Amino acid sequence: MLVTCALPYANGSIHLGHMLEHIQADIWVRYQRMRGHQVHFICADDAHGTPIMLKAQQLGITPEAMIDAVSKEHQADFAGFNISFDNYHSTHSEENRELAALIYSRLQAAGKIKSRTISQLFDPEKAMFLPDRFVKGTCPKCKSPEQYGDNCDSCGATYSPTELIDPKSAVSGATPVMKDSEHFFFDLPQFQTWLADWVRGSGAIQEEMANKMQEWFESGLQQWDITRDAPYFGFEIPGAQGKFFYVWLDAPIGYMASFKNLCNKRGDIDFDSYWHKDASAELYHFIGKDIAYFHCLFWPAMLEGAGFRQPTKVNVHGYVTVNGAKMSKSKGTFIKASTYLNHLDPECLRYYYAAKLNSRIDDLDLNLDDFVQRVNADVVNKLVNLASRNAGFIAKRFGGKLAATCAEPELYAEFANASSAIAEAYESREFSRAIREIMALADKANRYVDDKAPWVIAKQEGADAELQAVCSVGINLFRVLMAYLKPVMPQLAERAEAFLAETLSWEGIKAPLVDHTVAPFKALFSRIEPTKIDAMVEASKEDLAKEQAPKVTGPLADDPISETISYDDFAKLDLRVALIKKAEAVPEAEKLLKLQLDIGGETRQVFAGIKSAYNPDDLEGKLTVMVANLAPRKMRFGMSEGMVLAAGPGGKDLWILEPQAGAQPGMRVK
Repeated sequence: MLVTCALPYANGSIHLGHMLEHIQADIWVRYQRMRGHQVHFICADDAHGTPIMLKAQQLGITPEAMIDAVSKEHQADFAGFNISFDNYHSTHSEENRELAALIYSRLQAAGKIKSRTISQLFDPEKAMFLPDRFVKGTCPKCKSPEQYGDNCDSCGATYSPTELIDPKSAVSGATPVMKDSEHFFFDLPQFQTWLADWVRGSGAIQEEMANKMQEWFESGLQQWDITRDAPYFGFEIPGAQGKFFYVWLDAPIGYMASFKNLCNKRGDIDFDSYWHKDASAELYHFIGKDIAYFHCLFWPAMLEGAGFRQPTKVNVHGYVTVNGAKMSKSKGTFIKASTYLNHLDPECLRYYYAAKLNSRIDDLDLNLDDFVQRVNADVVNKLVNLASRNAGFIAKRFGGKLAATCAEPELYAEFANASSAIAEAYESREFSRAIREIMALADKANRYVDDKAPWVIAKQEGADAELQAVCSVGINLFRVLMAYLKPVMPQLAERAEAFLAETLSWEGIKAPLVDHTVAPFKALFSRIEPTKIDAMVEASKEDLAKEQAPKVTGPLADDPISETISYDDFAKLDLRVALIKKAEAVPEAEKLLKLQLDIGGETRQVFAGIKSAYNPDDLEGKLTVMVANLAPRKMRFGMSEGMVLAAGPGGKDLWILEPQAGAQPGMRVK
C-alpha cells in the first residue's frame, strides 16, 4: 500500500496541529508494517504559489533557497517525532513538473480543459494579479476593516474580493484595478454524475464527509480555475507562455511525484502498479477537513480524467485545539513542533493523540493539564511500573532468567487473545479504543502483581520458585502490552526490546517468553514535569515575539530597501559605462584602489573601496559603471571624480558592475 500525508506548505514551521495528522498516519503505517504488509509512506513540501514568491522577495532570496531551508526544517521536525517516511520530496521537482504536464495534456486532449477570459483584481504597482487573500478591505456585510478578500474573520461572511469596500493590495497597499486575462479551467461539472457515485459508492469517503460533499453536488459543481498569471512561482503551463498552474493543481500531484522519486531512487518499485487505472495496490490519504473539498472532488476527478486510479480511502481528521480553544500565539498555545521537542519527549504527544483519536472528523483538544496527568498515569504508573517492579527481582535473584514455564497460562492467553480487538481498532483508526483496551489490560496486570505481592514473597524462605514465576508473568504481560503499543511509541518499544532481548512482533506474543534471559533493567520513560509544560508555553510566546522566517537570510533581510524616490530623483543620476584604463593600490589606504576611468573621450580619477576584493592588475581593461555627475570629492590621496558601482556586503564579497559585451565607454545607463 501507498500512504500519504497532506503536503505542508513551505512558507512556515510545523506546529502541533500538523503533527496530529502525521502522528495519526504514522501509527497506522507502523501497525500495518507490524502485520507484515508492504507500506510506502511518503510526503513532500507544497512549494509553489504567490505567498512563497512574495515571502522570498521579502527575505531577499530566491524561492528555491527559501523552500530548501524550510524543507530541511520540516524534515527535522518530522524525524524528531519519529514519523517513518520512506521519502520526503518537494512539489518543486522535475518529477512533479513532468507529471503535472502529463495530467494536464491528457485532460486537455479529453476535452476536460476549457478557456475563457475573466476579470480579476490587479495590483498596478506590482504588476500582478492578486489572489483573494492578498486583497484586504472593509467587509461589505459587517463593515469590519482589514478583512481578507474571500471571507470576514469578524462575521464569517464569504464574498468576492470585488465586493470589499475600499479594497487595497496586501502586497503594495495600492488600490487594485480590474484587468482581463485568459484562464484555463478544469471542467469539473463533466464529472458530477461520476463523482456522486464514487463519493457514495466507493467506500473511499467517510460518511460525514460524503454528506458534506452532497452540499456541493446540490448547489452544482463549478469549473475550477487552474491558471495563475506571471509573476508566479510554479510550473508554466505547456504551450501557454506567462500562464502557470495554480498551486492546487500540482500540489496533490506531488503525492505521485514523491512516490516517483522514491521509485527512481530504489529501483525495485514499479510506479504503474500503484497508480495505473487498474492498479491492485491500495492508496490511502490522510488529510485535514479544511482540504477535503480538493481531495474528495477535484483530485479524484483529475485522476479519472487523466486515466489514473482513485484513492482507496481518504482519511479526514479534525483540527487541534489547546485547552479547549483555537491555538493562540499570544497565549503560547500555538506550539511549533521544534519548540515542543526542545522541552518534551515526542512520544508523550504521540500517546496522548492516540488516546483521543478516532475515525471520525472530530476536533481533538490538547488539554495540557490532562496531557500531563494522562501520560504519567498510563505510561509511567501503569505500563513502565509493571516492568520495573518485576525486573529487579528477576535480575537480583535469578540472573535475569525467566521461569521455565508460564505460571498463569489462562491470564496470558487472555492478554494474547486481545490482539484481535486491538488490531481491529488500529485497522479502523479507532486508536482511542485501542488505547482503552491496552490500558484496561495494564490495570489487570498490575492487579495481578498487587495480589501476588512479589515483595512479600521475596522475604519468605524457600519461595524462590514462586517469586520467579510471579515476576516472569508480570514481565510477560508487560511484553504483550508493549507489543500492542509499538506503533504508538516506537522508541519506548525499542528500549523495551533491549530489556526483553527480543524484537516485539504481533505474532510473537502468541506464546510467552519462558526460560529466557532478559537484560538488566534501565529506566524506560520519564514523568512529565508540569514545569516543562510552563517552559514550553513561555517559549512559544517568545517564538511569537521574534516571529522570523526559517533559518535563512538574504540581501533584503540584511539591508532593507531604502525609502521610495520619484522618477525625477532617479533621473538626476548620470550613470555611464567606463573602461578601467589603469588600477593601482593606494599604499596609505587600507580599502582604496585608484582607478583611471575612460568614459568616452574623457578620463576620470576615482578612488574605490574595493581593495579587499580585487587585485589591481585584474581590473585593467574591464568595463564597469560609474556615477559620472557626482560632485568631485577632495581626499588626502587626490581628487575623486565619481563613484564606481559595486554590489555585496563588503570585504572580499564585493563585485563591481560589468556591462555585457557591446557596451562602450561613455554610454549612458538608463
